[in-house]
Amino acid sequence: MVDVCEIPLYRPTSKEVEEILAESKTIAVIGLSPKEERDSNRVTKYMIEAGYEIIPVNPTCDEILGRKSYSSLSEISVKIDIVDIFRKLDAVPGIVDEAISSGAKTIWMQENIVHNGAAKTAKEAGLKVVMNKCIMVEHKHWLNSNK
Repeated sequence: MVDVCEIPLYRPTSKEVEEILAESKTIAVIGLSPKEERDSNRVTKYMIEAGYEIIPVNPTCDEILGRKSYSSLSEISVKIDIVDIFRKLDAVPGIVDEAISSGAKTIWMQENIVHNGAAKTAKEAGLKVVMNKCIMVEHKHWLNSNK
């Protein structure tokens, strides 16, 4: 069983987070909800408005936010820069394995998601890792710091 109170062992610097956001174009959002009141939906809408190409991954939906939704990362044929995770902790290792297989560059675990074992696996496979950070908050911070 995973300790839900893990402290992230991998903490990218603000500069590293900014580089990830600047270099990335395509984000696969795992667990994107079609419900507007959910964080995953609000954050993803923001990232769309910020100019990122979003690929929803939710096996219960055919389309979310006007985009085709996939059942898994393995179904996606385009290059994925960031795999943004909005799922429960126990799903993270499997998502990381799929992200590695898909050739993704970065694993991004949203706020309150920390899985050091999966992060280690991702890092060892050459992926960048961000844990316990909201991609929208970090993007806004990046924009404000570049004004």
